[in-house]
Amino acid sequence: MKLAGYEISESEVEFSPIRASGPGGQHVNKVSSAVHLRFDINASSLPDHCKQKLLAVNDQRISSDGIVIIKARQYRSQEKNRAEALSRLDDFLSRAVKPVKPRRITRPSKASRMKRMDKKKIRGRVKNLRGSKNLQDM
Repeated sequence: MKLAGYEISESEVEFSPIRASGPGGQHVNKVSSAVHLRFDINASSLPDHCKQKLLAVNDQRISSDGIVIIKARQYRSQEKNRAEALSRLDDFLSRAVKPVKPRRITRPSKASRMKRMDKKKIRGRVKNLRGSKNLQDM
């Protein structure tokens, strides 16, 4: 399967069915429709630079051992929850591996600086007019 543009074998992603919590009557107590997805970053076939970027991400879904754990329980069928967990893993990996765009240093334009100063002058006049008549004469 292809995740975040990289080819990953299905044996690297481990699914374990669990019972979904919350309301739903007796059906919830009998059927394991929720899914835990486990993906070991260190044991994966991803390139080393991707692994290091993923391990550097500060996210609660990554355990201290470097295992990504995603719990999907939105749908009532296990197949849909598996697909949801895989799409969330793909989204997580693609966001983590995406290169950071460098910031370009910019300066405000002359027109924007003049506009700011004009607004400050107008605001100062408004505040000056709020004072009592005795203070304005001084």
